[in-house]
Amino acid sequence: MNENRNVKIRVRNLSKVFGSNPKKGLELRDQGLKRAEIHEKTGQTLGLSNIDFDVYEGELLVIMGLSGSGKSTLIRCLNRLIEPTEGEIVIDDENIPELDDKALLECRRRHFSMVFQNFALFPHRTVIQNAEFGLEIRGVEKGERTDIARKALKQVGLESWENAYPNQLSGGMQQRVGLARALANDSTVLLMDEAFSALDPLIRGDMQQELQELQSRMQKTTVFITHDLDEALNIADRIILLKDGEIVQIGTPEEILTQPADEYVRRFVEGVDMSKILTAEHAMRKVRAIARDTDGPRTTLRKMHENNIDSIYVTRRDRTLVGLAEVDALEQAANEGRDTIADCMTQEFRSVRLDEPMHNLFAMFSEKSYPIAVVDADNRLLGVVVKGAVLDQLAQAAESSTVNEDNLTAAAGDQ
Repeated sequence: MNENRNVKIRVRNLSKVFGSNPKKGLELRDQGLKRAEIHEKTGQTLGLSNIDFDVYEGELLVIMGLSGSGKSTLIRCLNRLIEPTEGEIVIDDENIPELDDKALLECRRRHFSMVFQNFALFPHRTVIQNAEFGLEIRGVEKGERTDIARKALKQVGLESWENAYPNQLSGGMQQRVGLARALANDSTVLLMDEAFSALDPLIRGDMQQELQELQSRMQKTTVFITHDLDEALNIADRIILLKDGEIVQIGTPEEILTQPADEYVRRFVEGVDMSKILTAEHAMRKVRAIARDTDGPRTTLRKMHENNIDSIYVTRRDRTLVGLAEVDALEQAANEGRDTIADCMTQEFRSVRLDEPMHNLFAMFSEKSYPIAVVDADNRLLGVVVKGAVLDQLAQAAESSTVNEDNLTAAAGDQ
């Protein structure tokens, strides 16, 4: 699905060896030795090996893995805070490893802003002074940088805290200041290194939600580092999973969960609540019958009888959803001789978008168990979700998880 998207960053054959003789480390790597063997023979540490991936314009790409997997090394190689040993990192036709110091500095200022785990705020500066710091070192005039910083603070909900100091803010608010500082710089790429890991779980969840809302509004190209699978699944458009400095799998959250590349990935995602990953789209079914808003009650009743249903969604000709009609109300209208169903419709039903998490759907079924309408951004009816379809999808996910566990057990027995 990414073929038509613009590539913002292209990474090819990226490797990093830590040590005094990185060339030797790469030679052993090319001979088939793994990280532990290379370190044992040479003392060189293979931090990254043959990393290939693209970052698309406007996407939120999560790079994740356990401690030591190479994820922080990778994000620091993107803007050359760590020098790559080999490979290409191309952004807007500039190959970053080939830039001289002056060109690299200009590239960083133009393209990269970074948000760190420890907030990295100046305690003696106010919130707005922290937010405008990047603009200050770039020489932007005082009035202009204050205006820009003020707009950035508004984007993260801190417009009323401009004159406060960091020690007067909660952890989540401090991280918002760091995010505002990055936004104020107006770089094309946002790099976030374990940005929420220092926050307590409740605030962390709030920040994840705010990041998604911000991403929806701004479509900022973002590379986000985390070791937390739940966080990755919650915020990512795509995920890169690293192990021992190598890419194990690249895919959407759904692909990582439902099509794991190998046993390592299967083990990594064990225990994930699939109801939080599956969406309304997975359970959506074709609408058996719909009524037009111009239909009469008898015509509508005939459609319902033919399809054995006791409620029906009503749309305009372009399938814009306008209401739901029940058999009792329609029969009364027919008996009264009415020629339109406009007065028979109810709005007491629920509608969702395709990406609504399935675990949210259970509470939406009313006592009458109307099918949940699935609509697009223009409120056009795409399909419906019935309670049984939700249960079927979750049962299939549970069965798939059991099969994976059986495969892992069998594989362990073969070793």
